[in-house]
Amino acid sequence: MPTYTYRCDSSHRFDEVHTMSSVPDASTCPDCGGAALRRPGSPHLSAAGSSAYGLIDAAARSAHEPAVVSSLPGAPRRPGAGITRNPLHAKLPRH
Repeated sequence: MPTYTYRCDSSHRFDEVHTMSSVPDASTCPDCGGAALRRPGSPHLSAAGSSAYGLIDAAARSAHEPAVVSSLPGAPRRPGAGITRNPLHAKLPRH
């Protein structure tokens, strides 16, 4: 849902979340109790792609609903899995 910015006569600014079909033009200031009018605001645009939004949403969900796992992620390493028997690989530089 969109966030709308309001400002009262005492220059207090605050945000409220409303559906687009029921957004009021005025609200009550939570600081002073005075009438506050809706101010024009800029849209919240982002250059992130849909995959980035998926990661952000997954991180936000996991903060409140952590996934339960039964083992550590990834396959266990086999001893000697990094050793090759190809004689051409012996000529490669080692670091």
